[in-house]
Amino acid sequence: MLDAGSGNGYFSWLAYRSGARVVALSFDPVQVAKARDFLVGYRGADPSRLRFEQSNLYDLPGETRQFDEIICYEVLEHLKNDDAVVREFFRLLRPGGALHLCCPNRLHPRHQAEALDADETGGHVRQGYTEDDYRRLLEPAGFRIDRVAGIGPWPLYLADEALRFIRNRLGDIVALPFLPLMLPFVWLAKLNPKVPFSLYVRAVKS
Repeated sequence: MLDAGSGNGYFSWLAYRSGARVVALSFDPVQVAKARDFLVGYRGADPSRLRFEQSNLYDLPGETRQFDEIICYEVLEHLKNDDAVVREFFRLLRPGGALHLCCPNRLHPRHQAEALDADETGGHVRQGYTEDDYRRLLEPAGFRIDRVAGIGPWPLYLADEALRFIRNRLGDIVALPFLPLMLPFVWLAKLNPKVPFSLYVRAVKS
């Protein structure tokens, strides 16, 4: 499995725990080092099955390894040339392989009001995607979408906004005691709310 844009390595770790061999790519060397130190060094993951590497997704044309699955969560909205990256995902997948993609829902009010990063310096370059946007992006590359799910109901979004407000104003130490209060919003969250925060798709290389 390829984790394309692995961030802190959480989803790479879940994939590893499921039994997969995982290559996790991030453009940020600090995140790569932290994820490797914690998950391989501290948690004891097998380094032959969980590899953290520094790489920009625009460098994928030089990648020669093949994968059964690719996960790319909350990444494409940061990239102007998302179509080029998706074509590389298709090339790197074995026949029958699956791309698991999750990005902000373009129709959510939070994303509609967001100021965009025109210079691609780390912020969002677009508000996100709708299901139709995903189809226009993925189907010309050769993918067949076989599942779409909305993630992040309104109560969970409001709870997250409240926690972010406390963290930004008062710091992580003050916000920490409030974290357990937010967990029921996560546990009770259901798929496909009326206005999801993000949209997940599973796309197959036929």
